[in-house]
Amino acid sequence: MTDAYNLALEAAVLAGKAILEIYDSSEAIEITSKTDDSPLTNADRASNAVINSFLERTDFPIISEENKQIDYADRKDWESCWIVDPLDGTKEFIKRNGEFTVNIAWCKQGKPEFGVIYVPVTRELYYAVVSSGKAFKTVLDEDHSLKVELFQEGDRINPSGTDNALLRVVGSRSHMNADTENFIAEMKTKYQDIEIVSKGSSLKFCLVAEGKADVYPRYAPTMEWDTAAGSAICEAVGLQVISQRDQQPLKYNKEDLLNPYFLVRS
Repeated sequence: MTDAYNLALEAAVLAGKAILEIYDSSEAIEITSKTDDSPLTNADRASNAVINSFLERTDFPIISEENKQIDYADRKDWESCWIVDPLDGTKEFIKRNGEFTVNIAWCKQGKPEFGVIYVPVTRELYYAVVSSGKAFKTVLDEDHSLKVELFQEGDRINPSGTDNALLRVVGSRSHMNADTENFIAEMKTKYQDIEIVSKGSSLKFCLVAEGKADVYPRYAPTMEWDTAAGSAICEAVGLQVISQRDQQPLKYNKEDLLNPYFLVRS
């Protein structure tokens, strides 16, 4: 799988560069609405085209937010597949706050095994192979070059230890509802202090995986492509991404690609 993982890493970075060409342009971002009223930009489409051009070289089918969705009757016998969000945090992209990512995951038998999250604005590349028990963050140079050595021990990330006094809770830039507020209120009865760490897109997973936050409650709708890469990175460092429906790890390539509410914790 090493060659396939390397293709995914290269795809994520080059897709990020394609996004930045539009993000940094003086021209207005082209925005249309999808059937669920969520925004779709020319950057989403450009990124998706780059990623497909790489992943189609592998033997594995692709589930992407921007591809035509494949019926479960055709997907149910897949042993493994790619799950892709070409531009996670489209709202953040439109706001031009830099908190958007490219997400690619490889899942086997419903479980994430590899994930890469690329942050084009900061050139931070998060990636992990779950079976290795290791996740990494490598900062690329200004031309987004992948000539650097990856999977180096100096780039490893790990979650923080337990602190009974302070709990850092990841919140969303765009989604903070009553269920999340109720979770925070409950945590206030167990910890001396609660700090809310706000961040957009799949960066919320990365914050917990690298020890900049402690827990990520997501009590709002997400799709599998929003979470698969983040799940892989968190599981690789020993965190759990737990469905609040059945208290089991999130599953992928389900009949319904909508995720249940979930909690990322140690």
